[in-house]
Amino acid sequence: MPMNKSLPVKACWLGSTPYREAWDLQAQLVAALRAGPAANTLLLLEHPHVFTMGKAAKPEHLLWDGAEQGRRQVAVVWSDRGGEATYHGPGQLTGYPILDLTQFGLTIPQYLEKLEQSLIEYLRELGIESEPGEPGLTGVWLGGEKVAAIGIKLNRSIVSHGFALNLTTDLEYFDGIVPCGHADLRPTSVEKVTGQRIETLAAAHGYAEHFSRIFGAKLEWDSAQRPLPTAAL
Repeated sequence: MPMNKSLPVKACWLGSTPYREAWDLQAQLVAALRAGPAANTLLLLEHPHVFTMGKAAKPEHLLWDGAEQGRRQVAVVWSDRGGEATYHGPGQLTGYPILDLTQFGLTIPQYLEKLEQSLIEYLRELGIESEPGEPGLTGVWLGGEKVAAIGIKLNRSIVSHGFALNLTTDLEYFDGIVPCGHADLRPTSVEKVTGQRIETLAAAHGYAEHFSRIFGAKLEWDSAQRPLPTAAL
């Protein structure tokens, strides 16, 4: 099925949203898409400090004990996304595309490639040359350091979860986990590489333009703080 170049996608900026709240919202949007007709959606937000543990994560991937997690005010959530452990927090743009891939004519490998490419193109706009990971390493990389992590879930033909792009992220929080199961691979951020302090909201709008172009989607911004899962475009 060829991609529909004018397929609408509802975009929504959620601001700082707890992980479980965003997770619940994704589940509602997925259910609405499966019931149909309903909107494909791009959620853009940032989270308070949280370690999320994907389906391949192990308890030993958590390096800080409960006392240190409490001191750092970081929650731990075992998630249904793919991948291992990662960190979300302030200064990090998180994006959750809730898309029916059959409507876009995409396979999972094609979707992941386009998601990586949309991030690479946005970083290029910021003057940063990045690249996708080697086989077996998803995400976007700068000289062997990960600047954006990707972890998704497939719900039949509908994807959820997504990416996390480090802008002004406090990288010390990654010391509390084994990031993505690789102790020897370290994270980086836009600020660390270039000195630029980019606000998450500005990054959300800047990134969205590249998402729209790469996926051939027409973004329609939702002014509501929370999109309505049952609203069809």
